[in-house]
Amino acid sequence: MPVKKTTVRKPKTVKKSISAKKENLPVGEKSEKQVSEELRAKLRIKLRAYDHKIIDNSARQIIDIANRYGVEVVGPVPLPTEILKYTVNRSSFVHKNAREQFEMRVHKRVIDILNPNQDIIEALRDLNLPSGVDITIKI
Repeated sequence: MPVKKTTVRKPKTVKKSISAKKENLPVGEKSEKQVSEELRAKLRIKLRAYDHKIIDNSARQIIDIANRYGVEVVGPVPLPTEILKYTVNRSSFVHKNAREQFEMRVHKRVIDILNPNQDIIEALRDLNLPSGVDITIKI
């Protein structure tokens, strides 16, 4: 005689967000601490260059300017180096196996400036960086 299997199902529970549980807030509402963190202004500076020495010197200049104005700085954070590889035939006709390989390395850094004021924004606009350094500033 075959044995019949039965499964017991658990009742469904409604999950609340973790932050709402901690502070006894209804789901969907945010505490004052969360709202103040969202309102914090942040200036994100992205640097890209082919030479790591130039990009490190540029990051040091930006951090020196930020420290001069007394602003909190996070970084420079090194991002993964982007390696672009190119393979080229040495010969134009028969010698398919004779190839050369070239690569370009793009070094990247990110600097975050928390709660920037107008003075530091003006100082960063007037900053002269060496050629070969690409800078992107987002507010």
